[in-house]
Amino acid sequence: MNSVTDNTERSQYELPVDGQIVFARYRRKDNVVAILHVEAPMALRGSGAAGRLMQGIVELARSRNEKLAPLCSYAAAWMRRHPESNDLLA
Repeated sequence: MNSVTDNTERSQYELPVDGQIVFARYRRKDNVVAILHVEAPMALRGSGAAGRLMQGIVELARSRNEKLAPLCSYAAAWMRRHPESNDLLA
């Protein structure tokens, strides 16, 4: 089950973890979503929470027939480490 939600009002994907929010800010144009910034609260860094967020973003993009443009260095590195997501690269 994907717990990542798309908060369109704030232009960010969100994943609640232990009462905190891991998020990725984005800019959407047509069917391309540019990932601008991924951030986890300090207490969650190193826990894999940002990776779970990215996996959820990939699942959402695939279900919506969207492409991803990982402009954030974390998002770009994550997608390089997960070649199964290459079909989503814009």
